[in-house]
Amino acid sequence: MDKERGSNRVSLKRSDNILHFSMQGSLPEGDLLALNTTLGTLSYLTMQDNLPTLIGQQQFTNNEMSVLLPLLDNHPYYCPYEVLYASFYNGSVNDKTIALSREQLDEAMATGIWDQQMRPIRNVLSRTRLKTRMMGIDILAILETGYILRFLGR
Repeated sequence: MDKERGSNRVSLKRSDNILHFSMQGSLPEGDLLALNTTLGTLSYLTMQDNLPTLIGQQQFTNNEMSVLLPLLDNHPYYCPYEVLYASFYNGSVNDKTIALSREQLDEAMATGIWDQQMRPIRNVLSRTRLKTRMMGIDILAILETGYILRFLGR
């Protein structure tokens, strides 16, 4: 398994639509998450008797995928608000969209519309959390910072 630079992703084999996440020690040895970005499915896999075994699987909407992917990418660290905002509203996360999102959120804070700007993201995170909890993964809010994934166990 090759670990991609600066990411939580693990490259098992070249595939543009399936991303693998080792979760850097949060999962038991041999377990991993596989995210099919085309179908919007997150699969929790383990090895039992040298065979891959599906522990759980959930399907996510495009909006749910837009918040789930940055959370997975940033684990074990938190995912800042501006990264979630960039992914949710722009569909991509890069230095330019993150900087623009940070400016928009700073302006929203200054003008008192922060809650209004973040409400759609919070609503989608809430639906995403319901699905990830079924696989032993929780999404926790960090006050005035962002969100982080926490593994509850199988």
